[in-house]
Amino acid sequence: MENTQNRARPARFFPALALTAILAGCGGSSSSNQQQPPPPPSTDPDQRADAMLAQMTQADKLQMVMGGVTTNLTYGYSVPFGAGGWVPGNPNLGIPSLYLSDGSVGVSAGVGQATVLPSAIANAASWDLSEATKYGTVIGTELADYGMNVNLGGNVNLIGREPRDGRTFETKGEDPILAGKINAAHISAIQAEHIIGGIKHFSFNDQESGRTTANAVIDERGGRESDLLAFEIGVKDSNVQSVMCSYNLTNGVYDCENNHLLNDILKGDWAFPGFVMTDWWAVTDTVAGPNAGLDQEQPNRQYFSSLGAAVTSGSVPQSRLDNMVHRILRAMYQVGLFDYPQTIQPIPAEADAKIAQEIEETGAVLLENSNGQLPLNANTIQSIAVIGSHANTWVLTGGGSAQVDPVGGGITGPQPCPPCWATVTWAPSSPMQAIQALAPNAQVQYADGSDANAAANLAASSQAAIVFVNNWGSEGMDQPTLGLTDYVDTTPINQDALVSAVAAANPHTIVVIESDGPVLMPWLSQVSAVLEAWFPGQNGGPAIADLLFGVANPSGKLPITFPAADSQLPRPVTPQPPDGVTPFNVNYTEGYNVGYKWFDSQGLTPLFPFGFGLSYTTFTFTNASLANNLSSTSSPNFQVAFALTNTGTVAGSEVAEVYLGMPAALNEPPRRLVGWQKIPLQPGASQSITIEVDQNDSSHPLSYWDTGGNAWTLGAGTYTVYLGDQDNVATLTTVGTFTVAQ
Repeated sequence: MENTQNRARPARFFPALALTAILAGCGGSSSSNQQQPPPPPSTDPDQRADAMLAQMTQADKLQMVMGGVTTNLTYGYSVPFGAGGWVPGNPNLGIPSLYLSDGSVGVSAGVGQATVLPSAIANAASWDLSEATKYGTVIGTELADYGMNVNLGGNVNLIGREPRDGRTFETKGEDPILAGKINAAHISAIQAEHIIGGIKHFSFNDQESGRTTANAVIDERGGRESDLLAFEIGVKDSNVQSVMCSYNLTNGVYDCENNHLLNDILKGDWAFPGFVMTDWWAVTDTVAGPNAGLDQEQPNRQYFSSLGAAVTSGSVPQSRLDNMVHRILRAMYQVGLFDYPQTIQPIPAEADAKIAQEIEETGAVLLENSNGQLPLNANTIQSIAVIGSHANTWVLTGGGSAQVDPVGGGITGPQPCPPCWATVTWAPSSPMQAIQALAPNAQVQYADGSDANAAANLAASSQAAIVFVNNWGSEGMDQPTLGLTDYVDTTPINQDALVSAVAAANPHTIVVIESDGPVLMPWLSQVSAVLEAWFPGQNGGPAIADLLFGVANPSGKLPITFPAADSQLPRPVTPQPPDGVTPFNVNYTEGYNVGYKWFDSQGLTPLFPFGFGLSYTTFTFTNASLANNLSSTSSPNFQVAFALTNTGTVAGSEVAEVYLGMPAALNEPPRRLVGWQKIPLQPGASQSITIEVDQNDSSHPLSYWDTGGNAWTLGAGTYTVYLGDQDNVATLTTVGTFTVAQ
């Protein structure tokens, strides 16, 4: 992993104390006119936090647990440097200010131009922890370059419950183990850059419709084995230092005031040592939040301005306030905010754009490739029609607080979803120009798709037609359907009709999808190839062209199921609020059966299953075998061994997926993902692989949640182990079985 401290870049150095001193007039403590001595030398963040806490007055402590904003008539608040939130530092004690920035797919638009990474769900589609590390490193280094030191990314909500959620693009898919592991690698890389990482939105914030009043109703076992498991893995594997609690209620209690979620589970069962902050304005009570485990109100001090009085009255214990401050200080020491002054400097835009392109090329998923239509042959193709979705100039990005202001400047489209506050933003990267660059001898022409007949005529006169379609997503909205809904044009285009018209005119029609998540494809049988590009990021144009022409071999696998119809979802229509005030129930009766587990349990056949993805080469699994060491008291585990061979003619990467079928008496999903490995191979090459599944892992791969015992438990009975291939994970090879005694 590249370290920003070693980058040779122009720099303007501002020591951390100087930065806080600049802002001392904006709410800094006046507890002393003299610089206090530093904490005693120690590498233990808890000891250092306690030493600092001992020097603080009550006013100093209260300052740290709430945002330090001033009134702004447009947005309701304002903060320095375009940050999304701000906690003033204390120059007298040497405590740096906290500058909070959204950053799920890159540095938030308010801070400045930054690298737009491909969707987080595209990163999950790589099934590659090293790519997740690179993803986090780009975010972490660019945040530091802008002077930010708290990241508000790390969205790990299991949007497979509601794939029409407008924030699907920010998430890591539907499986708790895949999502948790990808998220943990992402967060770890951010914190390695001396940024406080974050994980959100805790918990069950799985739809945007009525998000401030939705009451997620779910049983304990269902929650522990789904959304909460993704959070548990993310928290434990990354050592993340901040958790953002969500707007919604869970089982009748607002999440930022939910003692069971925050104290019992997060800080109790998982021993989370960092601090819990609100989502913006997500607390409703001065006393209930802190007593339930909430540590910091953002972005301002709407309720915590009365916290001092609540402590004085005894409604909130002094020990609770001290613990709140300790946790915030501890997080700052843990990631090095006191020890590594930031260097304010230009971001490495060119290098990071290349990383963004690599992430897109490893995360795009080839869904259809009839008769080997792809890759296109640059030497023989003579004419190409590029149609739709502004592919002549731009690529689409997601909206809301995750919106990034692209390097080079983006262009904004309509505000499509009142009262949604987001606008459509396009990043400057032209797929058409990149296609022309790879096929310099071909005639490449563009039609915007607004006239289906004109697009069909252009397609009919071209050797190949590439239709770009989109499904935009944003915080603050949910899609009404998984069908293609054109929000991005002032005059919406019927994209399904456009694809059908072009396909009727040209049998060599390729569809490139820029979407926040799954989409329906009524035209699938009419086209020859489909590439799911997600929101492809800063270098999305060249990445898409490389994939279409085989410069890069697609290796992504779906991290989320693509349903065949909305009617296949647990809730065919997204639950809607009766008003903006009254809590309403969203009944998660499917429990732990999220995504592919729901489809399996109901015997439903999706359009494309979880784990699916094609390649330009082929792979075979041979000599698969199972061994187990479950009798070990220190490390119970099992291993799947096999040989993998690239039987095709080009280099490629395969994802070997291991699933587990639990004993029938446990009433678990038919199968669960428990392990995987991504393996690159040259043509004709073979490799012996062993994937170990360890019961002691944070994912509890062999266990179910025993509600009565309040613990993960290895149940008695026969377990079946499956190995998935790259063509269709719905057809699994049974590797073997093992039995756990009563």
